[in-house]
Amino acid sequence: MNTSDPLSNWAMQLTLQSLDLPPGQEYPVFVLGTLTYMTILLCNTLVFTTIVFTKSLHKPMFLLLLNLPIMDMIGATAFLPQLVTSILTKNRSISYPGCFFQAFLLHFYGTGNFLFLTAMAYDRYIAICLPLRYNSIMNPKTIMRLIIAIWFADILFFIVLFSLVARFRICRTNIVDIFCNNPAMNKLLCDDTTVNNYFGLIFIGVIQGIPLVIVTYTYIMILLTCMMTKQADARGKALQTCGTHLVVFLFFEFNAAITLISYRFESVSPYLRRALGVSITIFPPVLNPLIYGLKTKELQRSMIKMFKKLRKPHRDPCGQQQQTTWSKTLTGRLG
Repeated sequence: MNTSDPLSNWAMQLTLQSLDLPPGQEYPVFVLGTLTYMTILLCNTLVFTTIVFTKSLHKPMFLLLLNLPIMDMIGATAFLPQLVTSILTKNRSISYPGCFFQAFLLHFYGTGNFLFLTAMAYDRYIAICLPLRYNSIMNPKTIMRLIIAIWFADILFFIVLFSLVARFRICRTNIVDIFCNNPAMNKLLCDDTTVNNYFGLIFIGVIQGIPLVIVTYTYIMILLTCMMTKQADARGKALQTCGTHLVVFLFFEFNAAITLISYRFESVSPYLRRALGVSITIFPPVLNPLIYGLKTKELQRSMIKMFKKLRKPHRDPCGQQQQTTWSKTLTGRLG
């Protein structure tokens, strides 16, 4: 197969796997998908804006948490709009650039979640096991460096990963999944993809393995510290906060691992692969803001305060109160 003209890929149309919806179920699924997407955007935007506009939440844990709703909205936007549109139009075709971009964003979302959940586990480890050193270790400069490093590593990983795919010319047009991803796009290539496969395995080992080791170590140390403390309230609060985080991480870890590995075995049911793939792109973006919003009392109180401020009417209908507040703000900035 000629690999000298991979640019011709960008003009091709691909076909995603059929959804196999029963007759008459297209519109209910379309409505459900649209409502799910709107819920994801609403809940994650609420968490994001609450953290951004509440100064008391500008702490290491919440600054790391701030990145999860961004990742969740990226993942949901990469998958759900294209899905519901194809249901409504009954057209499962997608352009190669669209497929490439969707795959990049979905992998970017998944890896970003892994890395930020791992960073949050490390933050909890320092807070619970080394509380006296917490402010010196998790200072603002360290947090900003950590966040920038995660974003940079996430982008760099997938530039390399998808560059390996883009260098070949494809000779198939049927995607073996209901959305585009790197393993499915590799199956479109007719050339020797040994390098791609090795890099993919190394990538899975690094992205799945290292966070798992870090999280396992941190939570073992947290558990031991909680067992040795004599303060029952502090122990219960720590276990509740960390337990919620651990459930989210383990769901993501094992679901992603099984999904990625399943592409390497032809005997795995495509329906199982499809269900796992959909669950990892829908459930975390829906559940993350609910879990952290309901379980994190400080974030929950800040959300309530923000709603109360939005609902509080202005006493002066002529706008004099607003003008006075604006004048004070301007005077303070100039002074």
